[in-house]
Amino acid sequence: MVNMKHRIGAGAMGLFFSLQSLGHVIYAQEKPSADQQALEQQFDALLSSESIREQVKLLADRPHHLGSARGKEVAELILAWFKQYGWQAKLETYHVLFPTPVERELQLLSPTPFTALLKEQVVEGDSYSTQEGQLPTYNAWGADGDVTAPLVFVNYGLPADYEELDRQGISVKGKIVIAKYGNSWRGIKPKVAYEHGAVGCLIYSDPKEDGYFQGEGYPQGPYKNEHTVQRGSVMDMVIYPGDPLTPNRGATEKAERLEREEAPTILKIPVLPISYHDALPLLTALKGPVAPPAWRGALPITYHVGGNGDVKVHLKVKHSWDIVPAYNVIATLKGSDYPDEWVVRGNHHDAWVNGADDPVSGLAAMLEEAKAIGELARKGFKPRRTLVYCAWDGEEQSLLGSTEWVEDHAKELSEKVVAYINTDGNSRGFFRAGGSHALTGLVTEIARDVRDPLKEVSLFDRKRAQEITSTNSVAPQKKLLDKKDYALQALGTGSDYSAFLQHLGIPSLNFSFGGEGPGGDYHSIYDNYNHYVRFKDPDFVYGKALAQTAGRAVLRLSQAEVLPFDFEGLHKAVLEYAVEVQSLAKELKQQQELNQQLLDKSIFEVAADPKKTYTTPKLKAPVPQIALDTLFSALDSLSVAADKLNARIAAFQGSKKELTAQNGRLYQAEKSLLLEQGLPRRPWYKHSIYAPGFYTGYGVKTLPGIREALEEGHYDEFQHQLRLLEQQLLILTEFLNATF
Repeated sequence: MVNMKHRIGAGAMGLFFSLQSLGHVIYAQEKPSADQQALEQQFDALLSSESIREQVKLLADRPHHLGSARGKEVAELILAWFKQYGWQAKLETYHVLFPTPVERELQLLSPTPFTALLKEQVVEGDSYSTQEGQLPTYNAWGADGDVTAPLVFVNYGLPADYEELDRQGISVKGKIVIAKYGNSWRGIKPKVAYEHGAVGCLIYSDPKEDGYFQGEGYPQGPYKNEHTVQRGSVMDMVIYPGDPLTPNRGATEKAERLEREEAPTILKIPVLPISYHDALPLLTALKGPVAPPAWRGALPITYHVGGNGDVKVHLKVKHSWDIVPAYNVIATLKGSDYPDEWVVRGNHHDAWVNGADDPVSGLAAMLEEAKAIGELARKGFKPRRTLVYCAWDGEEQSLLGSTEWVEDHAKELSEKVVAYINTDGNSRGFFRAGGSHALTGLVTEIARDVRDPLKEVSLFDRKRAQEITSTNSVAPQKKLLDKKDYALQALGTGSDYSAFLQHLGIPSLNFSFGGEGPGGDYHSIYDNYNHYVRFKDPDFVYGKALAQTAGRAVLRLSQAEVLPFDFEGLHKAVLEYAVEVQSLAKELKQQQELNQQLLDKSIFEVAADPKKTYTTPKLKAPVPQIALDTLFSALDSLSVAADKLNARIAAFQGSKKELTAQNGRLYQAEKSLLLEQGLPRRPWYKHSIYAPGFYTGYGVKTLPGIREALEEGHYDEFQHQLRLLEQQLLILTEFLNATF
């Protein structure tokens, strides 16, 4: 019989220990076992904020982007540290496409000539801003192009913004668009622009979102100054992330590759990010209709849409399209009891420039965890499951290093990985966690056990206090006050968990702290040690808190007698998403019926400005009656199965061999939710519950197959995807019924 006293459980399942009494086993809810608590106290004692500070300063000392000499040096330095900590470590190298600009030009030709600087400026007192080796300001994966065309302002450049332009009779076909950063992932903006016929795309940071409207610009304050530019990938990663030339296979040196022209994730029009210094003359020159109130930013101008052809812009972008090495550092500490069950932990090491915040603040916390675990191992600690710590390369260019590693080792990872725990950038503020909802209980326990370094309350209580004070409504406040579980967020994409969770169905978590350190340095030359210590985490106490939280997740998953999966947490989340879809269907039907009435009564024509062309909105296909009864029935069955599984786990008295087999089923269960053919128009994404939105990018779409079909008016597809979703939930239910 297995002794269950060391079980590290989760959520409604609780934590259990066994007592022999009157010849039978009694289970009671408990905190983590005394042994586990002692282990975590020893772990905490080995963590040092000062050590994290030193690592951030060293790793962010110089620019170290993918393919650079310093990027390789950083990888080799991390490799040496892992070995010093007592881990078995190696470099795994992939050969990936990486475009870097060789020509960038942007001129306003008329009515008043202007040539954009396209360069961030040296800041007095910040020596990092003067360094050599900085990547220019650009967006990776836009097309090469040399275009001259009229300019149109498109707000955030999202589908709804083009609907507004249609209502005003303004077309972007054959034109260059200028969009604001914000409200979506940057790559959506040129994607939607191309779909509407634009020949080029500019993206600028308006000071209303991140500049003087919010507070002082750098160096006086943390926000963007007039020359700050957000670099970043615009790859169409909602199709698939990773190397565009090697989808579904690792980009090894001899891998079969697509021709660049065949790669669907490389955009078809040139794209360039610019500062609000360079955007101001362009926007000032625009005339035509005044932009709607919601479109207007904080520049000292009247915002016009343009579109009349009077403002001509010349945009030229040319890249070198080189294959470069991406160096992943993979470190392993072999498990004593279950060596073929892996707990994988990752954070990327590459940056657009120096990257003190993104990613080094998270990387330094991860390295501090590895150092502490290595020291515990020297003193006799043996992880029961194998620990694998990974420092990824090429994340900034759309998850190149992690995706290629996952695709290259897909079979082994699918069989062995219990869970993947990811971090990225980190700063002071509130605990943020997202991921697989079967791990809600685990995250809740960690959030209750770790204390906020400045407020001296649990992370759970501080996060709940933030949520309560962010709403003025009594009912939500009361609900938050009474809640027992941490509100684990669903994951879209944007960091290295994507291939694990959404491609292979490996349970995944993503941790960070934030909310009090403004992001004005994001992907700029000012994301450096000087900015970080002034505005993000001056004493690096939240770096230590990140190591405590992620380290606990690793240690509890490693040491658990029974793995801490509670599928009632998953059921609750999916039920909530299903209710949202039901409400969306009702709202869309009501809106369409209202629009038809407005059109019938010529409301739009009566309200139109007679001085301009005005196009009424096009009605989509009629929204049918949407019935989700069978989906809710499937969810009821899942809830019953989850509850019964919890009871069977509590009463389990099998052998260690039987326990090992059943633990394997627990961490394999989420794969029941993978769609064999993947999602429509993007089969790389296979998870039926979580995916990045086709038009939101980083932002998640839950129940993506049915939600996006409904939003886009693909009603036959909706019914097909609904059947597939119900099928996957029933497969999961049957799987749980046969576990333990």
